[in-house]
Amino acid sequence: MLIAYFTTINKGVKNICDLCSGNAPIPMYLTLRTDAKIVGVEVQEYTYKLAKMSVEYNHLENQIELINDNLIGINEKIGKHTFDLVTCNPPFFKLGSHNINPTDAKAIARHEILATLDDICKEASLLLNSKGRFSMVHRPDRLMEIIDTLRKYHIEPKRLQLVYPRMNSECNHILIEGIKDGSEGSLRILPPLYVYKEDGKWTDEVLKIYNYEE
Repeated sequence: MLIAYFTTINKGVKNICDLCSGNAPIPMYLTLRTDAKIVGVEVQEYTYKLAKMSVEYNHLENQIELINDNLIGINEKIGKHTFDLVTCNPPFFKLGSHNINPTDAKAIARHEILATLDDICKEASLLLNSKGRFSMVHRPDRLMEIIDTLRKYHIEPKRLQLVYPRMNSECNHILIEGIKDGSEGSLRILPPLYVYKEDGKWTDEVLKIYNYEE
């Protein structure tokens, strides 16, 4: 959900693709920020069906199109170099880094079983038009690999925000955005985002993201 808040959306954004859509929280949140057409890609059939139900329940079928397919090669089916923005909440962990059941739905969502970081960055680059943006949430321990892989596929990192569970804790997520065919350098490091206050309640920043008032 945080990546939907973080990503840059300007008036020129007409077509958005969300990879690893899950039950479609990012596409649905994005409808609060833009009238752009949104295509969500989710490989797991059960999760895809839940996403369809959520989209239909919220009457968003005219804005959100969901596709049940592997993201690898999806550009050949939905349009190469036609998207202004690609977002992704990908599997965070490399295959073999943890003991997992490779057929488990949660394992597929969290581990690079069906698509790797390289696959995702490559596909994002193929989907994006020149100067289009790619936004992704990931783990801080893979930051250098992420930057290298983005640049490998001609996506220049431009914005980075570190996310912390609470003050005085270690960063556990990063939000990163790059521009395809962007000029090298000029990476902006945004102020840190803290999720919880010391009393365990959401911070004011997070409440604003979720448009929620206590």
